[in-house]
Amino acid sequence: MSKNKKKLRVIPLGGLQEIGKNITVFEYGDDIIIVDCGLAFPEDEMLGIDMVIPDVSYLVKNKEKVRGIVLTHGHEDHIGALPYVLKEINVPIYGTKLTLGLLRNKLEEHGMLSEVSMEIVKQGQIVDLGLFKVEFIRSSHSIADSVALAIHTPIGVVVHTGDFKIDYTPIEGEPMDLARLAELGKKGVLMLMCDSTNVEREGYTMSERTVGDTFEEIFMNAKNRILVATFASNVHRVQQVINAAVKFGRKISICGRSMINVVNVAIELGYMHVPEGVIVDIDQIDKIAPDKLVIITTGSQGEPMSALSRMAASEHKKVEIVPGDLVIISATPIPGNEKFVSRVINELFKKGADVIYEALADIHVSGHACQEELKLIHSLVKPKFFMPVHGEHRHLKQHANLARKLGMSSENIFVMDIGKVLEISGETAKINGSVTSGKVLVDGLGVGDVGNIVLRDRRHLSQDGLIVVVLTIEGESGCVVAGPDIISRGFVYVRESEDLMEQVREVTKTALTKCEEKKKNDWASKKNVIKDTLRDYLYEKTKRKPMILPIIMEI
Repeated sequence: MSKNKKKLRVIPLGGLQEIGKNITVFEYGDDIIIVDCGLAFPEDEMLGIDMVIPDVSYLVKNKEKVRGIVLTHGHEDHIGALPYVLKEINVPIYGTKLTLGLLRNKLEEHGMLSEVSMEIVKQGQIVDLGLFKVEFIRSSHSIADSVALAIHTPIGVVVHTGDFKIDYTPIEGEPMDLARLAELGKKGVLMLMCDSTNVEREGYTMSERTVGDTFEEIFMNAKNRILVATFASNVHRVQQVINAAVKFGRKISICGRSMINVVNVAIELGYMHVPEGVIVDIDQIDKIAPDKLVIITTGSQGEPMSALSRMAASEHKKVEIVPGDLVIISATPIPGNEKFVSRVINELFKKGADVIYEALADIHVSGHACQEELKLIHSLVKPKFFMPVHGEHRHLKQHANLARKLGMSSENIFVMDIGKVLEISGETAKINGSVTSGKVLVDGLGVGDVGNIVLRDRRHLSQDGLIVVVLTIEGESGCVVAGPDIISRGFVYVRESEDLMEQVREVTKTALTKCEEKKKNDWASKKNVIKDTLRDYLYEKTKRKPMILPIIMEI
């Protein structure tokens, strides 16, 4: 064990080879700290799943070693899994004011607020967690109060950028603390873990202020009602909409549950400034002239249940899209959401609205650094080892290439998989073994009770439907007393396929006579014979493979 104590173990449990569910474990001797704990949105084939959270069995097994969870910022893919994970390992949480304000909301919804210890940390502060000292470094991103971390360990400093961009003219507060990163780089940094989301984009990410200028231009020329859809968590973007609305004498109404929550928290904590009397309740909007109103709403990703999607489908109780409305979608579709977004844009155009989206104007800038900003961070931090984080495999690979171009040797760059363990001693680093990791699916109130087999069945049912064969058999003689009755769901409509259903009955009867020679009461083998015979018959007749459920009742 003494040998192991000299090594720093870095274990990503999420956030690599994927966008979302970011969580990284740092372990040294008997101390563990966790950085971030986020969720991911379900992929298309995860039918009915609400969200995906990381598998934290390794942490549950070592819960007595965990000293705390440190958060870089308040986005769902960095804090969203906490209500579920804290039920299994309840440890103190450290984060900036807005990050913990948003988390407090989440924990309140889950009825867990009183059980969790949260400590607000200011940018620039250092927190002692066992053998680790975690320094919070001022950063900029598409949400206020975000930080990078310098994790001081007994064998050196690890710099974790969190999600960031370098914005020299941020909306609120000061720019990223590049001077501190340079200072750390001068003293010597053991490893850099850096955001890879925009590594494929050349140049620099535009400043958030450019969006404000575009909003002012659009608002100045708008003659009717304006609706702006953006991410609820992008407090600075919402602030710029508010600023433009105030400048041109418009009232503001907030729509969408998450948007209302975030705006309330941000105003309460002083991250958003709204003049008295500017915000009006959504129920009052009919009393305001259309050219004096802005509605800020959720739904920039075209999510089917979001406020904007419901407006586009005429299903929203309070807001009806009318010809002449101007809708601004101030976001880029997350990979995979493009279809949803374009469907919503089409529906809005059909209703006579004008829609401005990213392809048409500078109404969105990314919160992530492009190549030149990444090069600047690498050059300032000058790390010995490098692990690209926060990206799909191609992003991590491209970021590794970028580090090579800056003169880093290939053997010091680690493109990691979830669950793999990177062991670093002062001079060397190597991937050594792995721990339990993966996805836990959340469906309704069930956490982890839907696994691959259930998903496989859901896929099978969604693609091929179901046939239920019901038989009643006399226990003594094994004779069929009633049935077989055939119930079809999602396979064919029974009334229109009576001939086929009749043939299915005959095939089932024939299959049963085959079983007569076998044990009379061996119901399992009878069910299997019925299943196999019907599967072959239906495939031959329809080239489809429905799920077949034989139900045998004994009297």
